[in-house]
Amino acid sequence: YQHIDEVNTGTMERPLEATSMENSTSSCFLMERRTRVKINRKEVMLAKLRKSCSCTPKKLKNFVMDFLPVLRWLPKYQCKEYIWGDVMSGLVIGIILVPQAIAYSLLAGLKPIYSLYTSFFANIIYFLMGTSRHVSVGIFSLISLMVGQVVDRELLLAGFDLNDDAPSAWGDGSLQNDSQSNSTAFNLTVAGMNAECGKECYAIGIATALTFVAGVYQVLMGIFRLGFVSMYLSESVLDGFATGASLTILTAQVKYLIGIKIPRSQGHGMLVITWINIFRNISQANFCDVITSAICIMVLVTAKELGDRYKHKLKFPLPTELVVIVVATLVSHYGKLNEVYASSVSGAIPTGFIPPKVPHFNLMLRVAVDALPLAVVSFVFTVSLSEMCAKKYAYTIRANQEMFAVGFCNIIPSFFHSFATSAALAKTLVKTSTGCQTQVSGVISAMVVLLVLLFLAPLFYSLQKCVLACIIIVSLRGALRKFQDVPARYHVNKVDTLIWVVTMSASALISTEIGLLVGIVFSMLCIVVRTQRPRTTLLGQIPNTSFYEDDLEYENLSSVPKVKIFRFEAPLYYANRNYFLKSLYRLTNLDPNLEAARRKKYEKEKQHLKKGDHKTANGLGMRETTLQLVPKQNDFQALVVDCSSISFLDTTGVNTLKEILKDYKDLNISVLLACCNPSVTDSLKRGGYFGKDCGSMQEMLFYSIHNAVPFKTIIFKNYCCVTGFILW
Repeated sequence: YQHIDEVNTGTMERPLEATSMENSTSSCFLMERRTRVKINRKEVMLAKLRKSCSCTPKKLKNFVMDFLPVLRWLPKYQCKEYIWGDVMSGLVIGIILVPQAIAYSLLAGLKPIYSLYTSFFANIIYFLMGTSRHVSVGIFSLISLMVGQVVDRELLLAGFDLNDDAPSAWGDGSLQNDSQSNSTAFNLTVAGMNAECGKECYAIGIATALTFVAGVYQVLMGIFRLGFVSMYLSESVLDGFATGASLTILTAQVKYLIGIKIPRSQGHGMLVITWINIFRNISQANFCDVITSAICIMVLVTAKELGDRYKHKLKFPLPTELVVIVVATLVSHYGKLNEVYASSVSGAIPTGFIPPKVPHFNLMLRVAVDALPLAVVSFVFTVSLSEMCAKKYAYTIRANQEMFAVGFCNIIPSFFHSFATSAALAKTLVKTSTGCQTQVSGVISAMVVLLVLLFLAPLFYSLQKCVLACIIIVSLRGALRKFQDVPARYHVNKVDTLIWVVTMSASALISTEIGLLVGIVFSMLCIVVRTQRPRTTLLGQIPNTSFYEDDLEYENLSSVPKVKIFRFEAPLYYANRNYFLKSLYRLTNLDPNLEAARRKKYEKEKQHLKKGDHKTANGLGMRETTLQLVPKQNDFQALVVDCSSISFLDTTGVNTLKEILKDYKDLNISVLLACCNPSVTDSLKRGGYFGKDCGSMQEMLFYSIHNAVPFKTIIFKNYCCVTGFILW
């Protein structure tokens, strides 16, 4: 009987496209394919264009509220329920932000004031545009490192000395004489900037231009819906990139830890060159900085470990960084460590805000390429953390809006002397653990930073740089602990471990940008290699069932008489065609091409024998040659190809299946296909695999392996009966 799926298609006629399903009772099911209605893509595109270009008050309102999500959720803010958690988490994050902002300025190669600007503006803008309630957006060590590498390179090209630690001309710590303080003895005409501009002025100019371009890239990615780019950054690539960059950050801070002055290395191999310079100048270490660093690291690590161990008992994390900074600043100020021991200090940090300035267009052209990986990394970290928090706390985010949010967190602050930002994992975890409920906590954090900007910044004048380096290094604990996870990662997946090692090594030993690119390319190559040499096997039947499994993996499987069942666990396309054929011939122990050639030669020698020629061309006797060329007796009469793991076929794949169909047919061996998905079936039909008008489709294509095996067994038995009768 036949079972047909009923589909309401109006008066549209549907050709019969059926897949044969046989069972032991000889019942036949015909599964009819649904007819695809052809879609006029031009009409669809025009309709979407008309809809998107139309402007109505309702649509305009929705656009504004989508662009500024704060307009949707803030009117529904439950003050009594949310305010306490938001205030507490905002205060804690603000307290953490201040020392980290000052410390990460070392990574970016900029003055601490610019890090504070970045933290302030990023929190305000994300409050307005972000859709995640819990992520903390601001300065991030990896982003700061990438900015700093570009700044250092451009400073070198402009002729500045990276090790120029001349005292700043901030005067009394105000910003009223900024134009004079930013002008030194350098009279530059660099990248179209025809003005007197000192090292600090040029450095922040590079950073703001880089940040602006990165933000533009992110907004364009949002407009063109290019968020899928983040899919190519696997977890192994991101972890390897973060670990390799952490090693670079650690290396860059060692000179501050021990108080030596070495040239800041640039370009490829910076990590190795820096360590060589460190060991060459180790004798010049400042013992005051060494002792201070040892004490600070011991205090910070101990406090972090205790905090991790008893975090379930603490309502909020200990503000260890702030305590260390306050105590170290007091000790440095009253002990006059800079004057007596020549310990390097942060210097004057001004109060107030510098007037906004448009980033230089000519500098944007210089850093346009560098901004691309910066934009991608910033977006990926922000979206991944947003999705993690949304999943944990059961709400949804809009990835495209997150791209807009982080893009404008870069574009707008770049006019206010800020550099690139991203969501940071450590501060996000602190935020969630301290009771954060909504984005209001970001505003509270911004107010704490604003308080420092307006009143407290000059108090950090005597803060030693080695203390800041200690804070940075201790913050890398999470990334550096990834080395402990290598054995477990290797046990789970060896290929992913290899990707992690390659990405980490390239990021640390070459450069962060190239390391990221190497990781992406290598992970893609691993996927290609996996599909080029996939697992292939012959299947056996589980006794008394209709299931078939790998002969090499399971015991006590029974083989089907005169039938070979071959499984290929990958798409069949041009890159793995040869491997498919070699595996098939090896596992079935039969190469149809060689066997066909042997049979032809055997028939040819038989013709010579009939003519009475008892000598062959190779000088052997006909009897010996005939014995060598006796055709091999095939131990199977049917080949069933399990296509359940073949997700698609290209033209080469279809031609390969047609080739084996023809070659095995010449040896009187039938080739049957089982478990094909609709995409594979369509490719076979378009390629003419089933013959004209797909007339033999029901005899060549089966819904399951078990349907194909009895079908061929019955045909083979009938063939044997007919052959035996004829011989009799």
